[in-house]
Amino acid sequence: MGRVSREQAEENRRRVVETASRLFREQGTHVSVAELMKAAGLTHGGFYKQFASKEALVDEATAHAFGELARRYEAAAEQGTGGRNPARRAFVDAYLSVEHRDDAGAGCPVAGLAADIAREAGGSEARRVYTDGVRAFADRLATDDQDGVASLCTLLGALVLARATQGDPLSEEILATARAALNEEAGERRR
Repeated sequence: MGRVSREQAEENRRRVVETASRLFREQGTHVSVAELMKAAGLTHGGFYKQFASKEALVDEATAHAFGELARRYEAAAEQGTGGRNPARRAFVDAYLSVEHRDDAGAGCPVAGLAADIAREAGGSEARRVYTDGVRAFADRLATDDQDGVASLCTLLGALVLARATQGDPLSEEILATARAALNEEAGERRR
């Protein structure tokens, strides 16, 4: 089999990172390289031509997932006209939706990667990337009155609990209650 072009190699790498980002949020970072490459539609042997190690891919896939989260927040901000609070409300509504709950692979990396990142060594690159992503997420949720950490904790807690109770009416109740609390809190700040 001949060599792939530089463009094809870049496309393959992008596909592996996107696939890893999805699978790690969905199933955890314990997904094997063989499973990952199969899901990406590539051969196992090609992995080490693209990445120094699986840990390097975890780092890159984590950064990719947080980039997706930032783009989602920005898209919600564009939909919410009239300032920061409507944009925040649009994001909260999308984040605490049944659709987001049901699509962990395309969902929030804070929720999807937390347990695996917690097992990483304190000085690991994956932990640094994750921590920076969490900090940036909290900053986006900040208001004039609050730094965004409490809102992040409410969003994350509600999403994790809703996923864990999926199939029971409690799941939707958790989403609705957290959504109402965060949106009410934002409404009170406007006054």
